[in-house]
Amino acid sequence: MDEVGPLVMCHCLHSYRYCKNKPYPKSRFCRGVPDPKIRIFDLGRKKAKVDEFPLCGHMVSDEYEQLSSEALEAARICANKYMVKTCGKDGFHIRMRLHPFHVIRINKMLSCAGADRLQTGMRGAFGKPPWHVGRVNNGQVIIVCTHQGPEQGARGWELCAEPKFKFSGRQKIHISKKYGFTKFNATEFDEMMAEKRLISDGCGVKYIPSRGPLTRWKALHAK
Repeated sequence: MDEVGPLVMCHCLHSYRYCKNKPYPKSRFCRGVPDPKIRIFDLGRKKAKVDEFPLCGHMVSDEYEQLSSEALEAARICANKYMVKTCGKDGFHIRMRLHPFHVIRINKMLSCAGADRLQTGMRGAFGKPPWHVGRVNNGQVIIVCTHQGPEQGARGWELCAEPKFKFSGRQKIHISKKYGFTKFNATEFDEMMAEKRLISDGCGVKYIPSRGPLTRWKALHAK
């Protein structure tokens, strides 16, 4: 399959913004698909503990659309560059939450002189698969960022305003009420950690229910 130039690719991807058909992932029925452009989905200090980055912000899609892997890669680079400049290279953790699994096709047409003699028009027009896109729903999270504290809040949350310009459609920035990447509210997180209902597990936490063997409860509270 011939390589598609960057200008042609950008022009073509305007036509693939809207979700029209069913999801079409790479499979044994859909072969010969190039790898997506974005290969890294976690940035910053990935090994930071859960209590090091309490503040969390989300970039949320406000449309049902498709975002190309090239746009996701551009947004990733932009977000990383901005956060390194404002918070330092170890002062944040970014996650790309949208993965481009959907394969799109193009029926390439020649535009040179005498093209009608070289191509078959709409005969056999199924098309070749040149790119990956991610299908995003209205209200779905695209990028999540956690960082250290309120002193960086004003600068840190502007992070998502930078990558927004890499995407088509509308995106909104929301400051999460949760603690970091966890699903627990920031207001009750410290209390639950003190009562050992939550235990640290990397950049997340494990919930310890009140039910279960008494020996496990004693062992946990003996530490």
